[in-house]
Amino acid sequence: MMSNKLEKKITEILSEFKSVENQISNSNSSNYEENKTIYAKYSELKKIADICESYNELNKQLKELKSVIKDPGSKDIHELASEEINTLNTQINIINTELEDKLFNTDEDDQSNVIMEIRAGTGGEEASLFAQDLYRMYTRYAQRNGWKSNILNSNTTGLGGIKEIVFELIGENVYKSLKYESGVHRVQRIPSTESSGRIHTSAATVAVLPLPDEVNIEVNPNDLEIDVFHASGNGGQNVQKVATAIRITHIPTGIISVCQDERSQLKNKEKALSVLQARIYDMEKRKKEEERAKDRKQQVGSGDRSERIRTYNFPQKRVTDHRSKFTHHEIDKVLDGEFNSIIESLVVLNANE
Repeated sequence: MMSNKLEKKITEILSEFKSVENQISNSNSSNYEENKTIYAKYSELKKIADICESYNELNKQLKELKSVIKDPGSKDIHELASEEINTLNTQINIINTELEDKLFNTDEDDQSNVIMEIRAGTGGEEASLFAQDLYRMYTRYAQRNGWKSNILNSNTTGLGGIKEIVFELIGENVYKSLKYESGVHRVQRIPSTESSGRIHTSAATVAVLPLPDEVNIEVNPNDLEIDVFHASGNGGQNVQKVATAIRITHIPTGIISVCQDERSQLKNKEKALSVLQARIYDMEKRKKEEERAKDRKQQVGSGDRSERIRTYNFPQKRVTDHRSKFTHHEIDKVLDGEFNSIIESLVVLNANE
């Protein structure tokens, strides 16, 4: 049965969608640039409005079938109507859950692109190789979702591992899908260099930062200290004759952003500033979340970078999330970007808080 809260929200959405439709049809201009904002609003609303209309239509059919069963003169089709009611109830419950999730279990940054940071932790070279595995896992997940990825800064090892990598993912609902990935990811496996077959434990930290629009956060240029230096490669050697790498320090917070992957100093500066904005925004967002968390238990976890959230156990071919207690028994698939079931377990856990 539809709750009053959901019914009211559906009515509001359909009313707003109808209003936007009317604005487009009544517009005197065919110039896209002039109508860009209203077209964007139409596109955003249409997806949810279509679901709302389907939901209302199914409820209308359900109501009609129930009236048929109540009619003593139509006993010959009661059994058929009952079967149809069961089918409709199943469909309605599925859409009800989808609407509740889309309309009420939302974060203001759910539709944002993200900047992800992966850093090798304890475990030496094995930790760096695991950081590389995680980077590939997330970029494969991005490919499966039709997102674009772009490396902003990286520091690799001579054996193919990653000490640190910062990259952006651009697409639809990126932050919504990956916001629970922040924390310490632990791996248990036998390194290829381990002759005795002993299992080693190492770790890497992951940070997921919503990528804010410029209007969301402003950085005063007077608060920035910008340094230019030569980009370095494996082992710290200089790899460019011209100084193009950029280090930006936000003086009030002490936050530092570095970018050296581009050959252009200007492009490195733009990327470093983008990462800096995301880190400042993330810091402010966390402050607000910590204040709200004082009044409720955070079952999914605080997102603290020091919190161990997941273990990847190679000998047992399993991946276990320590917040939802969910275990995926096909580690190869997870590392190839197939981990929606883990994300869904965290969404459910968060919804039940």
